[in-house]
Amino acid sequence: MWDKNTFVLLFDNARQAGGIVLLNWMHGHEVLLWWMGVLSILMFVGTLVVIPMLVARIPADYFLHKNRIRDRQGEPNYIWEVAGLVLKNVLGLLLIVLGLSMLVLPGQGILTIVLGLMCMNFPGKWSLERRIVSQPKILHALNWMRTRAGRPPLEIEQQ
Repeated sequence: MWDKNTFVLLFDNARQAGGIVLLNWMHGHEVLLWWMGVLSILMFVGTLVVIPMLVARIPADYFLHKNRIRDRQGEPNYIWEVAGLVLKNVLGLLLIVLGLSMLVLPGQGILTIVLGLMCMNFPGKWSLERRIVSQPKILHALNWMRTRAGRPPLEIEQQ
């Protein structure tokens, strides 16, 4: 039957075999692993540069008014407006996916997710954004970036 020693022996053999399989896979995919490392470093450095620039562009009163008035210049062009809306939502989705990956990889995951949400259009977006940004640590991080960029802190109505 199964006694403790048999179980330990089987587990050790399986663990060793799994380690050998993993090492063999890594040896066979060195180029892939190298590129993943380079991509991870680029994402980390990129977020350190791009995220503060995007945070600085958020209007200070963005989270005070649920229904913001858009400033339109000239006649609206439906095709360009729809194309811009689609591109903005695709960018937002990409930022959310990158932010989720940055929760386990190097980078500013939560801030990237917040910026992705801000790019997208969906029902309940403003309430979700406001709830996330109202978290003291997130608001502090965003306002720290804005202060360093010479911008006023974000205004949040206390609930």
